[in-house]
Amino acid sequence: MHVKKGDTVVVISGKDKGKKGKVLQAMPKDSRVIVEGVNLITKHQKPNQQMQQGGIINREAPIHVSNVMLFDKKAGQGVRVGFKVLNNGEKVRISRKTGEEI
Repeated sequence: MHVKKGDTVVVISGKDKGKKGKVLQAMPKDSRVIVEGVNLITKHQKPNQQMQQGGIINREAPIHVSNVMLFDKKAGQGVRVGFKVLNNGEKVRISRKTGEEI
């Protein structure tokens, strides 16, 4: 996957198009990510040990990884991600727009 947990991404399609957020969780097997403040759903929560009150809560639902782009501060917009192998054999992600390491 081209995004990891902790990356800042911008949504490029869907109802939340244009929103930026931080990746809270990456699910490579399902090709999905959970982004902070994006794709919010309402969930009816029963009271339990952790949440004594219960009620209706809003939480983020997974979004397909093809609908997000990595946000580059230097470019000021979403960028495509490429990969580059360094001399020591380490594989790093690079921005296709600026050519710099991410």
